[in-house]
Amino acid sequence: MSDAVITVSLLLVAGCATAAVVQRDPARQALVLSVLGAVLAVLFTVLQAPDAGLSQLAVGSALTPLLIMLCVRKVRRRGRTKDGAR
Repeated sequence: MSDAVITVSLLLVAGCATAAVVQRDPARQALVLSVLGAVLAVLFTVLQAPDAGLSQLAVGSALTPLLIMLCVRKVRRRGRTKDGAR
């Protein structure tokens, strides 16, 4: 692969990582984290590590954001239940 493709991939990773940090809402952070995982998978593939790319795609793009979203949902439900009980 050419240096230009690697450079663009690295810039996309940096942009997505920055966007994930800047987000305040945990649900939005999880969505941006999913995009970051996909971009990292592309970077690994460009750097000729397809096995790491596939692992990143499965874990970083799907499982981790899903677990975060489930945790956020559970915490928000608990907060509503406690507020309603008062």
